[in-house]
Amino acid sequence: MDSLDSPRFEEFGPLLIAGLRESYTDATSTAIPAQWQRFEPFLGQVPGQVGGVAYGLVYPSAPPDEWDYVCGVQISDAAQLPPALTSFTIPKQKYAVFSHTGYLATLRETWQYIWCKWLPQSGLRIAPTARIEWYSESFRPKAPGGIELWIPIQC
Repeated sequence: MDSLDSPRFEEFGPLLIAGLRESYTDATSTAIPAQWQRFEPFLGQVPGQVGGVAYGLVYPSAPPDEWDYVCGVQISDAAQLPPALTSFTIPKQKYAVFSHTGYLATLRETWQYIWCKWLPQSGLRIAPTARIEWYSESFRPKAPGGIELWIPIQC
């Protein structure tokens, strides 16, 4: 990928998410689609679900080469979640928001561009909170578009 449209900047949150959480390294991240397949039966069925947008949350963890990934949906209340799901709060935060207009299969290329080209050139620093993959209600895995990447920015 040689370029990407400039991001827009937005404040977002707080937001309560319910989802499945798994730990990954770059080498094991190819298992994320299987995590989404395990989560798919919950879509539209989570108690207190708000809307039809789905979220992929990326949390840095320790050691530094590992990170946690959550596939989930917004909820209004975590009181009646099924045992398989965990709740997560995304605090109010400023984000650089990028539109991914390609296919899901090329999402890794967009992330690479953001980390390796845009971020070093931007002069901005990442805030220590979740990075967000936002999947619109119209998102379809085999069609292009419908995905935004929300990068938390330190103010």
